[in-house]
Amino acid sequence: MCGIVGYVGPRDAPQVLLAGLERLEYRGYDSIGVAVQGEDRLDVRKVGGRLPQLNALLAEQPVHGPCGIGHTRWATHGEVTDSNAHPHVDCRGEIALVHNGIIENADQLRVRLQEAGHRFVTETDTEVLAHLIEDAPGDTLEERVRNALQEVVGTYGLAVVAKDDPGKVVAVRRGSPVLLGVGSGEYFVASDPTAIAEYTRSVVYLNDGDLAILEADGYRVLDESALPQCRVVDEIVWDAEAAALGGHPNFMWKEISEQAETVANVMRGRLFHEGATARLNGLNLTKGDAESIQRIRILGCGTSWHAGLVGRHIIEELTDIPVEVDYASEFRYRPVTATPNTLTIAISQSGETADTLEAVRAAREGGSRVVGLVNVVGSTLSRETDGGIYLHAGPEIGVASTKAFTAQLVALLLFALHVGRHRGLPATTGRTLLSELQRLPEQVARTLALGPQIEEVALDLLDARSAIYLGRGVQHAVALEGALKLKEISYIHAEGYPAAEMKHGPLALIDQEMPVVVLTPRDRVYHKVLASIREVKARGGRLIAISTEGMSEGIPLADHEIAVPEAPSLITPILTAIPLQILAYHAAILRGCDVDRPRHLAKSVTVE
Repeated sequence: MCGIVGYVGPRDAPQVLLAGLERLEYRGYDSIGVAVQGEDRLDVRKVGGRLPQLNALLAEQPVHGPCGIGHTRWATHGEVTDSNAHPHVDCRGEIALVHNGIIENADQLRVRLQEAGHRFVTETDTEVLAHLIEDAPGDTLEERVRNALQEVVGTYGLAVVAKDDPGKVVAVRRGSPVLLGVGSGEYFVASDPTAIAEYTRSVVYLNDGDLAILEADGYRVLDESALPQCRVVDEIVWDAEAAALGGHPNFMWKEISEQAETVANVMRGRLFHEGATARLNGLNLTKGDAESIQRIRILGCGTSWHAGLVGRHIIEELTDIPVEVDYASEFRYRPVTATPNTLTIAISQSGETADTLEAVRAAREGGSRVVGLVNVVGSTLSRETDGGIYLHAGPEIGVASTKAFTAQLVALLLFALHVGRHRGLPATTGRTLLSELQRLPEQVARTLALGPQIEEVALDLLDARSAIYLGRGVQHAVALEGALKLKEISYIHAEGYPAAEMKHGPLALIDQEMPVVVLTPRDRVYHKVLASIREVKARGGRLIAISTEGMSEGIPLADHEIAVPEAPSLITPILTAIPLQILAYHAAILRGCDVDRPRHLAKSVTVE
């Protein structure tokens, strides 16, 4: 959830750290700080606030040096205060570290350390690590770090510096992502490649248990047995400009606006018209593998779970394979029976979602083959699965996912077509779907052009305390995602329901103050949804309808109607989701909310 950056090299470290922290604030923005090694000293500057507050502090109390670490925090232990901000130090202020993750036995360690005379000044679990390293045996910083961590239970991505071991950063990974940046005579540590893309595109992803030592003349990686390792150097496939605003007011609007391009990127090189299928060699699924699948399980959290719900409809229709969709956070605690003929699909934008990774491990232990749908190349999910599909949507910085969601839906369509053709889906059906997918980028562009109309509709949500989103069939999942977007960034309470379920309870909430967003594209359940619309209007609800172009009669009784291009029912969710993103965006802006940094949330949930 938090962001880590570290540097050693010829530059003045604070400049590199601050630039990296600015790019990492989407991962956590409660508090922020740096520790810099100067000449025979270790200086720490941190604040319970954001980057402007840290910049102001550094202007008053500057620090300089060629080596340092930085952190931007999403609070788990302790309130948002100056003292609880990272980096944390030992009793003498000679060791400083930054940490992502949770130390599960922190309370027991704290009691023992206090009894041994250590003074604690924060409420965090992280501080125990600094004191453990302070007491740990070893002739070098890396030896002390390794020995200290033998007592720790939990997850951590760490970067550590010490006054008595200058010009060195030690980084460790256990369940929380850490990567190294390899430059020319300079080296970096980060929790996310966006932090260092400005300086290098060469990265080394650490495995669980790895410990890395970075110095100005090079780096070394040791595994958990302290044996030297030669890890692959990967290349970041996008440049720093892809993670910059590029003239947009914020990242959320930038990423909404990019969706015509991103859905095209998911499909690029994958539409095989001659074979009436999708080329997905990265899945590592043979025809025999596809034919042997008896059940598919989809795992995800939040927006990725909603994508899985849409995927269930798509996959069942095109493959005739029954599909279950599980919250990854719940699945990992269910008894998992041996399922050798089950294929598990794990969906995660970042590929670092802790609950999803643990659920994947549980599925594999149960005998299931696992493939991933992931946006970040080299992420943990991409390395721990048997195959998968990269989304190629580019970096998504806004906390509320937009372009990754629509990219996930396209990837699920390609997956279902690929497997379906192996299982007897007619070629004519495959070619028809491919033709419709080719039209999709242009249809997305036309949907995005509805922005000014949707901004006007958003005025109807300005004073709302709650909203209801309704859909049937595959559109129910889109209703859930639309409700999530609204509450994530505007703080308006919103819930999604199957439209037919209104009369089984939620109808009691409808009055003249309640906005109701209804997904009503022209499909096989269209007339059923109209019945729900009449029920809402009979009770005074304020109705916003998402419909399909060319419906001459319009949506009866709607206060506002937003019409998306007509498309087959399995493709329509990609189009109906976009107006809901834009609606939530404008409602949040009108209410003065920070859409890129919604309160209490962070982009990549790397803790349980």
